[in-house]
Amino acid sequence: TSTHPVMTEQPNTTSEGIVGLDEPKKMTREDWRKKKELEEQRKLGNAPAEVDEEGKDINPHIPQYISSVPWYIDPSKRPTLKHQRPQSECQKQYSAIGDWYKRGVQENAVTTKYRKGACENCGAMTHKKKDCLERPRKVGAKFTGTGIAPDEHAQIQLTMDYDGKRDRWNGYDPEEHQRIVEEYAKVDLAKRTLKAQKLQDELASGKLDQSVIMEPLCNLEREHDSEGEDEDKYADDIDMPGQNFDSKRRITVRNLRIREDTAKYLRNLDPNSSYYDPKTRAMRENPYSNTGMNPDEVGYAGDNFARYTGDTISMAQTQLFAWEAYERGSEVHLQADPTKLELLHRSFKVKKEDFKEEQRESILEKYGGQEHLDAPPRELLLAQTEDYVEYSRHGAILKGLEKAVARSKYEEDVLINNHTCIWGSYWKDGFWGYKCCHSMVKQSYCTGDAGIQTVSTPSGRGETLCKFDLRHTLTRQMHQKKMKEKKKKRKNKKNKKHVSDDSDSEDEEKKREKLKKALEAEDKRVKQVDVMMQLDERKRPYHSLQEIKAPTEEEIEAFRMKRCRPDDPMASFLGQ
Repeated sequence: TSTHPVMTEQPNTTSEGIVGLDEPKKMTREDWRKKKELEEQRKLGNAPAEVDEEGKDINPHIPQYISSVPWYIDPSKRPTLKHQRPQSECQKQYSAIGDWYKRGVQENAVTTKYRKGACENCGAMTHKKKDCLERPRKVGAKFTGTGIAPDEHAQIQLTMDYDGKRDRWNGYDPEEHQRIVEEYAKVDLAKRTLKAQKLQDELASGKLDQSVIMEPLCNLEREHDSEGEDEDKYADDIDMPGQNFDSKRRITVRNLRIREDTAKYLRNLDPNSSYYDPKTRAMRENPYSNTGMNPDEVGYAGDNFARYTGDTISMAQTQLFAWEAYERGSEVHLQADPTKLELLHRSFKVKKEDFKEEQRESILEKYGGQEHLDAPPRELLLAQTEDYVEYSRHGAILKGLEKAVARSKYEEDVLINNHTCIWGSYWKDGFWGYKCCHSMVKQSYCTGDAGIQTVSTPSGRGETLCKFDLRHTLTRQMHQKKMKEKKKKRKNKKNKKHVSDDSDSEDEEKKREKLKKALEAEDKRVKQVDVMMQLDERKRPYHSLQEIKAPTEEEIEAFRMKRCRPDDPMASFLGQ
């Protein structure tokens, strides 16, 4: 006995047409082998696919239990996939695309005679007497035959699918658009007629020749026909980013990125460099900001560079002015009327500058201070120049001019009280004076040669010596008093020192311990600050670099001892 699978064959049917439920006949070994070979050829694509009852190809990879119809249901049918597709009788029927609710009033003849089956009260065909909303008449329209009411609108019930409910053109009449097209055509015809009439009038007045006027009249039709071509002419100017539209061949070509382009996030691989937003593909800051490269030499300096260069800032200022002007009642708009807005903005800036100048002049006129505004340039005040100077390792100038020595901030060579020399130009016996008159009194008036003779004579010299002796005695007495006070303080300190030697030694030990702890805490704080500065700003904890309490004396001393001074020549050797 063979163990081949059982395949369906045509079952026996009775004479009455009833399908018999006999078991299907078995296939021979040869038929089974041929059928399997045919299936393999169909799967490989060497044989044509099997066709169902509707004439559609059946995928050879679909299993048999899906494509074949069971023999006990309808053995006369061929393999099909109809039972796998949506059944038309089970599908919900939706309204057609042209169906919509009725609008307006029905345009039909007014009914003057009662119709059978109409409302007995008003005579309308759309409802009965019990559903009538009119006032009940004493004698209904059925008996009078007058005052027949018109029929109400019987609106259809629309059943729309998901897209039909959200269609923005639902109920739109295409004839409305045709009216707009006809209106524009009439306007175009009127323009061409007016232009032709104008040319004829100029010809009649003798301003133009016949040969000159005939060419524009002939070109009117050409201009009208070429309007469609003009629209295609500007199609290349409205390309989308990354696309190229060819108006002649009517194709759109996608421009792929060339291999030389570098992604923004690959320009600087430092994780603490500029932030790259993968969702918007934006990198606002310059990725080369911490590398020391010149922003003018790099190929990409961040999105903000393009955002704040060129006419972008002026465009934003114009838009801001348009918003402010609109709030104050001016009907201006940047896109609708840019020329008017630009002229208005220019006049506004001129008036604003004039107002500022008038306000400045009025303040100076009232309070003064013009001399403070006429100060010399900052470069002259700070003695800063852009002269190039090159130095050697030892500080000697190799190239360029030496730096000018900064002069004193005090006024020099100022002569007062008729003196011809400054104070300090003369010195004698430990005192300064004026050289022009040998006067030892500051802020005195100059006496010239007479003063020199007076000082040189014995009497004058004696007077001056008396003055000098008086000054010397006063200063000597003051000095002696100060020395006595210092001696008293020293004695008091010596007496107290013997008593407080023990307590002072304990205090010094405590101070040393506190200072040692403060130095250790300062080392920890410096290390913590270094770690925090290496982290990204967005990853730092809150208040990581702040201290609330006031520092103690030991902490201040530790900070001063550990502080690295930039002007110290040995600062670079501290860490070694």
